[in-house]
Amino acid sequence: MADKAPKTSDNKPTRKAERLQHELLVAYRTVDGFITDWAVNISRGGIFINTRNPLPVGSVVRLIISLPDAAFPFDLTGRVIRAQPHDPQADQTSGMGIEFMDVDDEKRARLERFVDRLRAELPEPAKK
Repeated sequence: MADKAPKTSDNKPTRKAERLQHELLVAYRTVDGFITDWAVNISRGGIFINTRNPLPVGSVVRLIISLPDAAFPFDLTGRVIRAQPHDPQADQTSGMGIEFMDVDDEKRARLERFVDRLRAELPEPAKK
């Protein structure tokens, strides 16, 4: 399945929402069962999970996300839109970008509150 994410002129996927660097514990189902990894950034529309074994682009995954301000984790469905294989020679984090799918209003509101709170608490990146 082809990557359908919008591209820039240099053929890199464009982001639909600003991503914030923040580690967050995430579990997701694979054919081998549930795996727990760290998401290294989050936005209102998706996350990037740091893993040495990313799922193929187009894979649909069930995610269980634990937000620090929530008493209980909640589940979401997402689709892998980018996979970065593990390469010790590369200067990139291995993992997969997952776009949230079919998020109900309550979960979307929780994600938006969390991302907005993070944005307010994190320092502004240095301007170049």
